[in-house]
Amino acid sequence: MLISLAQYLQTLSPEFGFFRVFQYLTFRAVMAAMTALLIGLMFGPWVIRRLAELKIGQPIREYGVQQHLAKSGTPTMGGVLILIGIGVSTLLWFDWSNRFVWIVMLVTLGFGAVGWVDDWRKVVHKNPEGMRSGEKYFWQSVIGLIAALYLAFSVSETSNVRVLELFLRWVQSGFSNDLPPKADLIVPFFKSVSYPLGVFGFIALTYFVIVGASNAVNLTDGLDGLAIMPVVMVGSALGVFAYVTGNVNFSRYLLIPYIPGAGELLVFCAAMAGAGLAFLWFNTHPAQVFMGDVGALALGGALGTIAVITRQEIVLGIMGGVFVLEALSVMAQVGWFKYTKKKYGTGRRILKMAPLHHHFEKSGWKETQVVVRFWIITMLLCLVGLASLKLR
Repeated sequence: MLISLAQYLQTLSPEFGFFRVFQYLTFRAVMAAMTALLIGLMFGPWVIRRLAELKIGQPIREYGVQQHLAKSGTPTMGGVLILIGIGVSTLLWFDWSNRFVWIVMLVTLGFGAVGWVDDWRKVVHKNPEGMRSGEKYFWQSVIGLIAALYLAFSVSETSNVRVLELFLRWVQSGFSNDLPPKADLIVPFFKSVSYPLGVFGFIALTYFVIVGASNAVNLTDGLDGLAIMPVVMVGSALGVFAYVTGNVNFSRYLLIPYIPGAGELLVFCAAMAGAGLAFLWFNTHPAQVFMGDVGALALGGALGTIAVITRQEIVLGIMGGVFVLEALSVMAQVGWFKYTKKKYGTGRRILKMAPLHHHFEKSGWKETQVVVRFWIITMLLCLVGLASLKLR
């Protein structure tokens, strides 16, 4: 919005020429981060008080880690604060004509709405399980498939008009699986290794990345500050990928696909980083507020969508390795338990408790040790992911 205002003022008088600085993407990204950070820090105490007054407290599962029972009643749904910071800051500083930012915003708010309903049922109906898994997965799938269908044609074209033309040609061709090379699955650390996906393959992969990332972040959000800092780090790294992917010179030099308009996602990533750091101010141990599903599902969906647009799905898996391990630990625990129960009559566990962070707690690690060590691992993985830009 502000970039349009700055352009308008420049047309009125030469005295407003200094507003040209608003045209620089890096400047707007920095301002978006600062705006989101200030919004979070200013409104955080008020949001926490309101949540406490409404008695929106986090119910704790009785079969969980016993030390966490003391957290029962801590205000949850604090992810609303993150979404407000991201939404307001992004709307102020990004170019409203950019279609990629809009689709990321819609996915973020869509998953946030699913999380809101889940959290609301937890706190109102006092049910720690919240929304039924099947119902939650259905709505996640609807949002993920809509986004996947749009992105399948959007990453290959420069405008929504051309996206519609490509979609119509696909339908008229009898649903041919061909897509331009930009939509191929890129293998990091190799100069020219990529795999054509086709339309249906692209949709399937995109759906898996968006929905999978959303649930993985949600599973990670189990300790004070555990999920939000990796989100900030991974989101910031993806912002770098978005910037170089949307720049024709950088993309050509680094041998990555040039996606016109992808660079504007740097503003969204910066806003996410600023809002995340502001939330961490209140979420650090001992937490004054929890993110809740409204924040975790939304942020995970945003990371997955950005990774798809920048064609860095595999790199997201590397940088978000903590999220991946958390999700795999739950899948392995549940799968092994069901298998052994069917075979032996008694279910057995691989880990002392899932997700993975609870296993380390049960092994004697303090909560702060688990959190900080997972942060360090994420930082290293993000550096590995960023190294893939040049190491080929």
